[in-house]
Amino acid sequence: MRQRQGCLQGLLEMFMLTAAFDWLEKRFGFGRGCSCTGFGCGIILLIAFLVLACGIITGTDWFHLGF
Repeated sequence: MRQRQGCLQGLLEMFMLTAAFDWLEKRFGFGRGCSCTGFGCGIILLIAFLVLACGIITGTDWFHLGF
């Protein structure tokens, strides 16, 4: 069984995730690139952020496939 993360670890992970998302959004996000590539990258970044944030908040390991 996996040990539960502490409050500070979860806050640090959320801070790092938010900082990475902000940096990627400035570089590749909405309004960047020609035509709709900025919009497409923005949507992909938003979905990835939501999946990772839910994983951090709930403590779910999305890559563990065991039963």
